[in-house]
Amino acid sequence: MQPGTSTGSRAAEEPTRERCSIAELSNTPDDPGLSVARARVAPGITTRWHRLDGIAERYVILEGQGRAEIGGLPPQDLLAGDVLRIAPGQAQRITNTGDEDLVFLALCTPRFRWDAYEDIDDAMSARQQGPA
Repeated sequence: MQPGTSTGSRAAEEPTRERCSIAELSNTPDDPGLSVARARVAPGITTRWHRLDGIAERYVILEGQGRAEIGGLPPQDLLAGDVLRIAPGQAQRITNTGDEDLVFLALCTPRFRWDAYEDIDDAMSARQQGPA
């Protein structure tokens, strides 16, 4: 890591294909061990099932309430102050179960890269519905 400051205060929030908005607060090659993003999920929205190859995540819930589904674990209800740990490669999604935005920090180790992201929503939805 190179010493310095990431100017996350100037990071613009961008909508993603995952059904949430993300502001990359710190995600640079000079700090490859960690990235920090602020995520926002609107009320009633469930993000797409996805997984990250070789990247662990921690969600620090800042505002709102939600329900996380991680791999084969039972759904976990989340409130401000909770920390959700997601191992590399685990299928995951999160639902905003409240009336206000669900806002959390996503800390990725090593740093997030789009080439590690795999959208598995169609496959997971088909599996949950069972045979036709």
